[in-house]
Amino acid sequence: MIEFLFDYSTLRVIWWILLGVLLIGFATTDGFDMGVGTLLPFVGKTDAERRVVINTIGPVWEGNQVWFILGGGAIFAAWPALYALSFSGFYLAMFLVLAALILRPVSFKYRSKRPDPAWRAGWDRALFVGSAVPALIFGVAVGNTLRGVPFHYTSDLRPIYEGTLFGLLNPVALYCGLVSLSMLVMHGAAWLALKSEGPVADRSRALGSKAALLAGVLFAGGGVLVWLGLLGGYRVTSPIVWDGPSNPLLKTVEADPGAWLANFHAHPLLWVVPALGVVAPLLAAIGFRTRAAGLTFLASSLGVAAIVATVGVAMFPILLPSSTNPGHSLAVFDASSSRLTLRNMLIATAIFMPLILAYTGWVYRVLRGKVSEKSVESAGTSAY
Repeated sequence: MIEFLFDYSTLRVIWWILLGVLLIGFATTDGFDMGVGTLLPFVGKTDAERRVVINTIGPVWEGNQVWFILGGGAIFAAWPALYALSFSGFYLAMFLVLAALILRPVSFKYRSKRPDPAWRAGWDRALFVGSAVPALIFGVAVGNTLRGVPFHYTSDLRPIYEGTLFGLLNPVALYCGLVSLSMLVMHGAAWLALKSEGPVADRSRALGSKAALLAGVLFAGGGVLVWLGLLGGYRVTSPIVWDGPSNPLLKTVEADPGAWLANFHAHPLLWVVPALGVVAPLLAAIGFRTRAAGLTFLASSLGVAAIVATVGVAMFPILLPSSTNPGHSLAVFDASSSRLTLRNMLIATAIFMPLILAYTGWVYRVLRGKVSEKSVESAGTSAY
């Protein structure tokens, strides 16, 4: 069993799964943080109401960002070729995301330092930008990943990226950005419906039901785009050597508009994943209308997880396809770190992941309960 677990082929698949788990963890935790920040100007009409909105995520937003750091670290350590290419080729897009993510904690910290309404309104706008921009750009990145990215490798495996920032902002990628934004707004509204009360909760339910319907419809529309071949598609045409060297030039890949559906046709049970991506947001919309806050948040979380998982399941074993030279695409079996690195990281993950889950669960348990204007005001300067 241990030998099988530490086999190079197995380790590569395990780390592909773990990367998906980390990205889902980020989307379902920090995702509702971004959704709440995006909803801030629309559900909080007074300063007290906006303080309620912010304090629903105030105790947990820093811990939720651990998943983003873990995801980036996993890409860096387990898939160095993917890290090098994406963080250099998408440099300007990554800069926008990181600038927005930096703006968000600054907004949290500085908003309540002064009682001046103009001061607080300015930081509220900053928090909105710092939440909405990443939610949109992450979806745009996924859209470009599905369509393929213009890059190739030289003979000495030096990556050459041939695209531009504005090239990333194509209509299909922006459509995926809207899927991401509506999905996270739905998730943020579900969190607010669970954690707040009064007018804030009422407005969150009203906006959340619309966002949930939009997310379900847009995701289903994305499936139509895949079926029509407008979201790309790539398949490996050479024999796959799962324990071979990490060299993306040793395989052949061709563009195939139907490739992103191949795994679902080969394993029909996988259709459950995208089906949940459509059904769960619709269930969340029903939950918003029936005021079933707990079930709404569960349905929203399931929808977010299913939408993210659908992308990974559809693309496997491709990690990042090249639109200009498909044979240079990065795949699970030729873009990983060494067997020793993957093994040692897996051991570390087995030790530290349960600790992260334990303290995260403890924080949520201790800080459970609703946030109200009264509780925020009684907390004084200790609240945001």
